[in-house]
Amino acid sequence: MATHSSSMGTLLARFDLAEYRLCRRLNRGVQHAAIRIFFMAASRLGDGVIWYALMLALPFVYGAQGLRVAAIMLATSAVGLAVYKILKRTFVRERPFIRHQGISLAGAPLDRYSFPSGHTLHAVAFTWQGCAAFPELWFVLAPLALAIAASRVVLGLHYPTDVLVGALLGALFGFLGVAAGASFG
Repeated sequence: MATHSSSMGTLLARFDLAEYRLCRRLNRGVQHAAIRIFFMAASRLGDGVIWYALMLALPFVYGAQGLRVAAIMLATSAVGLAVYKILKRTFVRERPFIRHQGISLAGAPLDRYSFPSGHTLHAVAFTWQGCAAFPELWFVLAPLALAIAASRVVLGLHYPTDVLVGALLGALFGFLGVAAGASFG
């Protein structure tokens, strides 16, 4: 049993090292002002500002269908936030800029722990729901969600796996939100 535990520890250490290297490589982009400003803006929008604006705009642009989608987005947001907070408290994974000297912090974190990325979770969930209901929004929402997700690693706030798990959770909540909308529609 000790051999299995030791080999698992070695495997995890290798994985952590590979992830750190990728994280560091992506984080080097903040040395360039234009890249840093772009990703700081994307991250700031992902704080919720753009999603609140979207939820407020949908009823004005799309009427009753927009209102229904916005209401489901709001409910999805509440569930996503609850799951996100439980996972943060359970895994207590320090952010890359805290754990590694080689990672530069280029944006203020909303909390101490990194796993999973709540910005990515909500960006993917809202994009999924918005594009399912209104496919013409794809050209705006998909690049925005990608920029928000990438910003989290580039700015030194998250590891790639934090963003990946956030995206998977967001896809799940997006799917569930669309399914709920279909059953109430």
